[in-house]
Amino acid sequence: MTRIQLAVFDLSGTTIADDNAVARCLHEAAQDRGLDAPLAVFEQTIGTNKIHLYEFLLARAAGENVRIETFEQHRFPQYHERAMALFAHYSTRMIAHYERHTAPMPGAEEAFAWCRAHGIRVATDTGFHRDVHDAIQRAVCWVERGLVDLALDVEHTAGIGRPAPYMIFHAMRTLGVQDVHAVAKIGDTPADLWSGYHAGCGLNVGVLSGANAREVLQKQPHTHLLPSVADLPVLFESHGTSGQEVH
Repeated sequence: MTRIQLAVFDLSGTTIADDNAVARCLHEAAQDRGLDAPLAVFEQTIGTNKIHLYEFLLARAAGENVRIETFEQHRFPQYHERAMALFAHYSTRMIAHYERHTAPMPGAEEAFAWCRAHGIRVATDTGFHRDVHDAIQRAVCWVERGLVDLALDVEHTAGIGRPAPYMIFHAMRTLGVQDVHAVAKIGDTPADLWSGYHAGCGLNVGVLSGANAREVLQKQPHTHLLPSVADLPVLFESHGTSGQEVH
């Protein structure tokens, strides 16, 4: 039993209002460049390194047997050039979206403040690359405002994103947390929940505010499913995070 010392929050769909924009931009870029994959596939695979995601989807479209839970363990160099072209087109769309529309999810900033007030360090992680991530951070200024201790993207971990656990480990190392059982991972995608599972997080929390319905997230490894991050302080209090131990 260990007290929670660090909460690692996803961005889009979890703490940043999304309205399915990430999945739509990924899908539209794919359609524009001839990759035939339904929107639902992007909704279930967002939260990952977007270049690797396109490689993964190109491989699947070509008949390769790969799964979202393990796709960061594989590389598909034969699809890299086409994936980079898809990614560049997607990035243009995504940055334009966030330059027009970037807003915190209701309750997100309050959840950050509650964690900080109760001695829990706060990190954000994302499958975005630096250009899109920077556009979001310029809009919300969470680190500068003292709401977030650390903001990470896949470029902090050499491009290896979720479902691998390395962004969580990077946050732990940077913020001085040694016990994975003292970490809570919070996100709205299967990739978030698999990264929390792979890291061995004490709490692995799915939220239903993003692109994925309960029916999708309940099939992934998790400890809790919540309507949104606004409900997180109640969960933490019910597990005794403010001064007691978490089971």
